[in-house]
Amino acid sequence: MKGVWTAEQIRTTEAVLLDRAPEGALMRRAAFGLATHAARMLAERGGVSGSRVVLLVGAGNNGGDALWAGVTLRRRGVGVTAVLLDPDRAHPAGLAALVRAGGRAVDPQAGLVAATGADLVVDGIVGISGRGPLREPAATIVAAVRRAGIPLLAVDVPSGVDTDTGTAPGPAVVADATVTFGAPKPVHVLARSSCGPVHLVDIGLGEHLPEPRAHVVEAADVAARWPVPGPRDDKYTQGVTGVAAGSATYPGAAVLATGAAVLATSGMVRFAGSAAAGVRARWPEVVATDAIGEAGRTQSWAVGPGIGTDDAGRALLSAVLDRDVPLCVDADAITLLAEHADLRSAVAGRPVVITPHDREFARLAGDVGDDRIAAAVRAARELDVTVLLKGNATVVADPGGRVMVHAADSSWAATAGSGDVLTGMIGALLAAGLDPWWAAGCACLAHGLAADLAARGTRPTSGTGATAPAPASLLQAAVPDALRTLRALAR
Repeated sequence: MKGVWTAEQIRTTEAVLLDRAPEGALMRRAAFGLATHAARMLAERGGVSGSRVVLLVGAGNNGGDALWAGVTLRRRGVGVTAVLLDPDRAHPAGLAALVRAGGRAVDPQAGLVAATGADLVVDGIVGISGRGPLREPAATIVAAVRRAGIPLLAVDVPSGVDTDTGTAPGPAVVADATVTFGAPKPVHVLARSSCGPVHLVDIGLGEHLPEPRAHVVEAADVAARWPVPGPRDDKYTQGVTGVAAGSATYPGAAVLATGAAVLATSGMVRFAGSAAAGVRARWPEVVATDAIGEAGRTQSWAVGPGIGTDDAGRALLSAVLDRDVPLCVDADAITLLAEHADLRSAVAGRPVVITPHDREFARLAGDVGDDRIAAAVRAARELDVTVLLKGNATVVADPGGRVMVHAADSSWAATAGSGDVLTGMIGALLAAGLDPWWAAGCACLAHGLAADLAARGTRPTSGTGATAPAPASLLQAAVPDALRTLRALAR
């Protein structure tokens, strides 16, 4: 797993190094890495020497990083113009060095003209301590640069986007790439569409960093934990997953959740509910019954998609809760938890994953707000369960405070029924013995990749390759391909 650290954690760690390193050493190291990536972007557009770079320079160290990077670029034959957005607070040493190297400094009015004729614009407006939207004249210049189609390279974080939450309350930079220093920050996961590809420059923070605010699950984590049958395994040792989903109104939810549990390598799947006939017709290997009491023993249950929120749905959820096994609770079952305190008490303190989207979360635990990580952590602590807060950036938090963040590479999972597939996958991993936090995090990564592969015809590609989400049934069918892809990436 990779870690992500908050702005305050980074500032505190940098302060330790600044006390020990020669003056300006950290900034020079960061600026050299920034210049290296800027030169790479210029080379991709036709060449470095003779190209034109405009630096949008705000106050303080972020602008200083941009200015010192401009010095390095000047030495490679790049024409560099620094737009001083706050001239009195521009980094003095960096500005002086740039002017000595042959760069020029201009005011925002002249900078608007220069920026819209550049080959690359570097966003050094505000750094990790910045709050709120872009102010004028920066907002006007950035908007003009985007309209002109000129690439934007962000220094550490895109200006106007909050470092810790990834939210943008107003005008903000949408970068084509971001160069960050020392360690990744939450914004780089929570707001990937604003950051573009993120390049990390090592400035020596590593051994001094505290425990990260959150972790990012990777292919190797999934490959190491997703069960693979061994020579002594049988259908029982691989985990028996129970699924309670669907109804006469929503039979498809039962088919999707159950099939996902099958394809996620459960040794055996048992289904209980009124949609049993439909499940048997689509998945003949599943032991399907009409009632929980007839379902037999399982190592987990996945419950909720399409069961309804009436008395029948409540009775089904109560029957599942009577089974002393790990649970994945989704969809209608989450609404039932929100409506009935006795059901919430029945899940508290048990190995349970709940998987709300923002509206379900609000019914159960209050508004998500701007800070998705903080909201998931709060809900996990208060409900005493593992919370998987769905979204383009999904957050998994457990009652002990562990946090995992998964940012989807696309929005292909945003289609009806895809949550039912995720529920079945989590149920399968719980049955295999994974703890709820890992089960939720691993399933989330595999699910996102399956959605991506389904939209591309189940073949990984380097380009976009798709124009619309695939139906959830195709996402479900792509689960084995996703697992094979993750194992290959982990090698």
